[in-house]
Amino acid sequence: MPEPRDASVAATPDGGVPAGTNPRTGGQALSRVVFDEAVIARRVAEMGKEIGAAYAEGANLLVLGLLKGSFIFLADLVRQIPRPLHVDFLVASSYGARTVTSGEVRLLYDPEATIEGRHVILVEDIIDSGTTLNRLVPLLRERGPASLELCALLHKRIAEDLVLEPRWVGFDAPREFLVGYGLDHGEDFRHLPYIASL
Repeated sequence: MPEPRDASVAATPDGGVPAGTNPRTGGQALSRVVFDEAVIARRVAEMGKEIGAAYAEGANLLVLGLLKGSFIFLADLVRQIPRPLHVDFLVASSYGARTVTSGEVRLLYDPEATIEGRHVILVEDIIDSGTTLNRLVPLLRERGPASLELCALLHKRIAEDLVLEPRWVGFDAPREFLVGYGLDHGEDFRHLPYIASL
């Protein structure tokens, strides 16, 4: 099991993170650390290089982060892409305080950047049911990008009939509810520097 780099967190022998030992979680126990800071940092650096290699010099890149979950991943990722680019955001919601998607997607914020004629990379924290992506991708395609690619930090491999398969995936994710590194449960845990299971 990867060990968290946060010295205030000590994993139990069975991989759990005990309650009361981590002030970042408000004393709430986490089941286990799935990906630690060092593992995430290495993979994000690799992904940035892969993305940079996929586009010619002079490509008009727009990186669209799907908020709120992607914000930490996106910030780290764009600093690893060796190409000029612009950044904007989308806000959509399908979870709320639940641990299972509601199936209903609400678009709360639309990007201000022009999409037409640009090479757009949609950055997602985790592909779970695919409901959010299957709603957003057609909306983005209607705006006439030169290309549209998907980059996901995590992929649970349970979504059926995705309208756009991710070109870049950081990690295959276990079928557990994950938090940290931008992922939340009812707005808690986004700030954890690693990814853990509840």
